Amino acid sequence: MSNPRTYDAVALGGGAAGLMFAATAAARGKRVCVLEHNSTPGKKILISGGGRANFTNIHAKAENFISQNPHFVKSALAQYSPRDFVEFVERGGVAWHEKKLGQLFCNKSARDLLNFLLSECERAGAELVMNAQDIQVEKTANGFKVESSAGNFESGAVVVATGGLSIPKLGATGFGYDLARQFGLRIVETRPALVPLVLSGEESHWTKLAGVSADVVARAGKKTFTEKMLFTHRGLSGPAILQASSYLEPNDVLEIDLLAGNKKQIFAEMMRVGAMRDERTMRALLYGQMSQRLADALIKHAGRFTNTALEEFEARLRHWKFYPTGTEGYEKAEVTEGGVDTRDLESSNLQARAVSGLIFIGEVVDVTGQLGGFNFQWAWSSAVAAARAL
Repeated sequence: MSNPRTYDAVALGGGAAGLMFAATAAARGKRVCVLEHNSTPGKKILISGGGRANFTNIHAKAENFISQNPHFVKSALAQYSPRDFVEFVERGGVAWHEKKLGQLFCNKSARDLLNFLLSECERAGAELVMNAQDIQVEKTANGFKVESSAGNFESGAVVVATGGLSIPKLGATGFGYDLARQFGLRIVETRPALVPLVLSGEESHWTKLAGVSADVVARAGKKTFTEKMLFTHRGLSGPAILQASSYLEPNDVLEIDLLAGNKKQIFAEMMRVGAMRDERTMRALLYGQMSQRLADALIKHAGRFTNTALEEFEARLRHWKFYPTGTEGYEKAEVTEGGVDTRDLESSNLQARAVSGLIFIGEVVDVTGQLGGFNFQWAWSSAVAAARAL
């Protein structure tokens, strides 16, 4: 067995959280090594935001995250805010723009963001080791011993930044959860989040509208999201649906306002005395609200053209109910909901309460952001909080 290399901290995972931790800790004079089991780092960064990395949201606050402890994120967000990260990337010359709703994207490519993070790690002296597989972690009197296919390491701290189960083709595994269990930490049950929904059975006919989108208000529990919905070959997707998916429990009803919150009575013209009351008139009125293909599909559910029937149909359009039979799973989920139980972690530095030097950051923790840059911000904030406390 080769002699182990010694560091102040070994980070497991070369994604957003792991790289941010390494750059921050190394800049503070700590000896840091990142072990990544893929051949290249930051794969999920590169595909995010349509290839432009929606790297933060300037409005990020605790209400934008799902966790068994909704207050857990507050400490890390206070220590490192979206504005702090914007200043950080601006120093590196990463050009950005705000798209909508506080969502910030790289102007050119997510590669700009990844290259900057890698250059910050290199400048600060953090080491990156690729293809580090078969990782085993053992607690020692002075810290930890980490064995891997890429070598052996000793460190005062182990930082678990392995991510969740989403997008296994990029290398996602449950290793971080297994490691947490190894050291006695609890795991909040995981499930795909920010994920397309599947329609089947009597609702499978909606898949014939694959490719059609609509501005809607999606309601899941007490949450509402005003964005686009997209029909797919398997069911529903688009920003509004991805957002709602994180709040839907199995067998929950998804309620959609197909009129996108428009308060105007759209069939008022048909209800006037002497007005034309036929499918052609209804079609023309609906075409002004949505795509023709969607309008044509909905008209089949209209029924008669009496005032009462028109009022009932309009009410149905504002509260259309879908009954998803499942999701498209971790293969299409942007993130994983659940993870390492926050009850077992210190909110100020993400260290395990019962295991000194064992730290969990980013997606592996039971903190899941809404769509729109919030999950990246959690990665940055949790990484910096951990690095500053090292």
